[in-house]
Amino acid sequence: MQKLIEQINKQIKAGSSLSTILRSYSKYFSNLYIALVKSGEASGKLSEILLRLADNLEKQREFRGKLKGALTYPVIVISAMIIVMFIMVTFVIPRMLNLYKDFNIELPTSTKIMLGISNFSTAYWPFIMIVTALIIFSLRTYFKSKKCKKIFDKAVLKIPVINNIIKKAALVDSTRTLAILIGSGVSILDALNIVIDTTNNSIYKDSFKEVYKKIEKGKSLGNALSTEEVFPPILVQMSIVGENTGHLDETLMRLSKYFEFESESAIKSMTTLIEPAVLIILGLGVAFLVLSVITPIYQLTSSFQ
Repeated sequence: MQKLIEQINKQIKAGSSLSTILRSYSKYFSNLYIALVKSGEASGKLSEILLRLADNLEKQREFRGKLKGALTYPVIVISAMIIVMFIMVTFVIPRMLNLYKDFNIELPTSTKIMLGISNFSTAYWPFIMIVTALIIFSLRTYFKSKKCKKIFDKAVLKIPVINNIIKKAALVDSTRTLAILIGSGVSILDALNIVIDTTNNSIYKDSFKEVYKKIEKGKSLGNALSTEEVFPPILVQMSIVGENTGHLDETLMRLSKYFEFESESAIKSMTTLIEPAVLIILGLGVAFLVLSVITPIYQLTSSFQ
């Protein structure tokens, strides 16, 4: 960052504008950032624009932090459960179950299943780890392709609870970006172009492209949004109100705050549902392990009596 600022400083002293310089460092500065700086230079309000950018980046970071925080607990618990189960099945359970081979008793079904899993896991655990790593790597590579990303994004929007969070999160970023750009004097078409570039979900990206085409042909933002199913009625209605009153940027910013509140509520609901679900799955797994090991012991003591 220090080297980057030194390079920018040298180019500004040489006479280049800040927005032009930032465009050559697009790896570090987004299209939204560059467009707003250019608008600030043109209007003479660069200091105000930079404050808006700082505020926007802070809100984005805070919002994404809440999303990550909500998912951290279940991910850690599930990952730990899988690792512990793998260690138990591969290295611990086989030693315990081998004790039953010396006794002439009929093993229960759960124990037979556990023995089969344990024997396979013990014999092929290096192969299992390599195959798992290859599958994860292949899936990550596959999901990067546009075709697969579109299929995945479409499927995610159909999952109960999660779909609500994804929809609201996409609308939070897009409405806030539009509000800042329009309020800074950027044209609606240029603003939509930046929204298209910054939207992660491919379904919303395609919908914004359609909105762009309709506005280019002369439609208003509200009417263009109404033709796409992914946008909720409140966004359409409030956009029309904002255009009619001449306060579209303020209306979009209010909508962004509304969607942020809705997404936070959806995150809390998801967390509330995930925690007991994870505990139930964990309990069932532990119960299966315990039954597989304890039941033969009970049968042995009964046969001795």
